[in-house]
Amino acid sequence: MLTGDLRSKIDRIWNDFWSGGISNPLEVIEQITYLLFLKRLDDEQTLAERRAHRTGAPIERAIYPDGTDEQGRPWSDLRWSSFKHLAPREMFDLVGERVFPFLRTLGGEDSTYAGHMRDARFTIPTPTLLQKAVDAIDALPLDERDTKGDLYEYMLSKIATAGQNGQFRTPRHIIELMVEMWDPKPGDVIVDPASGTCGFLVAAADHVRRHHPEALLDQARNRQFHHDMFHGFDFDNTMLRIGSMNMLLHGVERPD
Repeated sequence: MLTGDLRSKIDRIWNDFWSGGISNPLEVIEQITYLLFLKRLDDEQTLAERRAHRTGAPIERAIYPDGTDEQGRPWSDLRWSSFKHLAPREMFDLVGERVFPFLRTLGGEDSTYAGHMRDARFTIPTPTLLQKAVDAIDALPLDERDTKGDLYEYMLSKIATAGQNGQFRTPRHIIELMVEMWDPKPGDVIVDPASGTCGFLVAAADHVRRHHPEALLDQARNRQFHHDMFHGFDFDNTMLRIGSMNMLLHGVERPD
């Protein structure tokens, strides 16, 4: 559960976006999610680097390549831990011109994730707003998957337009009740034909982790969990992007 202090921090970020010129709640969530996702990518790379240093083995799946891009600029510039220290204008130009193009190709050109992200747009209008958002998100305690999930649920609850365009957000306790009754297990293939933000798929993933942790130690079952278990459909490309990143923020490596 989110503390009152953490809710207040999220509210301040939300208000900064509204006063900064983004009033569509879905767009606010989308832009905040991109930033959360960029921070997560850097954290994942840092963990992989520490693991490689400890074991002496190479990094298995580097998110950010070594060296420089075709224009001789370091790939490391695109990491959250690097660009968060830049001056507002310099950060704004880097995120718009280099970070987002990189984000759109992440996961390989043929991956479902890349397909959803192909139309991802950086719409934060000013360097000042980006700086405020980066500073605020950097201060959030996002080490725990549950905290990230609760934070995301709280943001989704603020969508004032829920119910329009056929969209409806199922309350979390109803989702959890349905998943408990359904009782998904390792090896199942789970489909949500109107997935929205993927709340049902997230709850199913958490259920499998909680009730069958030993199964995920098996290499084949673990791969099936991350690559083949979860499938979502939606007619709204924005919701597909938000849902895809929601699954990734909840620790599912390659949701479909």
